[in-house]
Amino acid sequence: MARGTAADPAQAEPAESGKRTYQVEALAKGLRILSLFDEKRTSMKLTEMATETGIPLPTAFRMAATLVTEGFLEQLADGDYRPAPKVLTLGFASLRGLDLVQLADGPLRRLSAATGQTVNLGTLAGDRVLYLIRIRNNDLVTANIQVGSQLSAVSTSIGKLLLGSLDETELLRRVTEDSFAGSAGPNAIRSLDELIPALVEIHERGWAIQDEELAYGLRSVAAPIHDETGAVVAGVNVAVPAREFPVRRLRQELLPRLLDACAEVSRLLGGR
Repeated sequence: MARGTAADPAQAEPAESGKRTYQVEALAKGLRILSLFDEKRTSMKLTEMATETGIPLPTAFRMAATLVTEGFLEQLADGDYRPAPKVLTLGFASLRGLDLVQLADGPLRRLSAATGQTVNLGTLAGDRVLYLIRIRNNDLVTANIQVGSQLSAVSTSIGKLLLGSLDETELLRRVTEDSFAGSAGPNAIRSLDELIPALVEIHERGWAIQDEELAYGLRSVAAPIHDETGAVVAGVNVAVPAREFPVRRLRQELLPRLLDACAEVSRLLGGR
């Protein structure tokens, strides 16, 4: 008979269903802490981290200390924590490896150069837009967006475009009334009842406009990127200062160039 061996601490006990789960709980806790930070909350107290993740305070302290040691968090003079540059390094490394980002980079840089405006590429992440490319070409002081940023989909042109490609079941799974909490612009959509008719119109015409919904003084127009199956896999927008671009100028001058760029990226992906 073979000798018994100690249990592997990296493997969890079998789940109730009888299947073994391989989740490493300590790693999961660390990732939950890192996911708390966003554009509006760039730093946080240890007690806040513990409360919002449900992690006991002593455990949260050890997790934060480990993340600081490994370079993913840094502790400020007032005791608060914020993400350290190593977090961005990981994000950039993974995002730059995506075929979509690599293929879209050239066409979107040409679009930005031709229009003289800021160009973004994003995909849906739950009820938010994850920005994968940002080519900043003007002074949009109202939008603090970087590669890896996530913004509310209901308040952005890319977000509304991508939400408009979903069926009703998937839309209602992703978007709830809480999704509208971060809407800050004077023309922001405030409810599902207001959003759904707008998405129907966007789906029918194939492009979307954000008219000072995300923030005062910011407009953008977005168009889709399709893969080889015809599915919408991402959106691209051109973002402009509202004072310089009324909606009519946005549609007449920028939308045709945007549609051409998105069609080029779609062809590179094998789409129509």
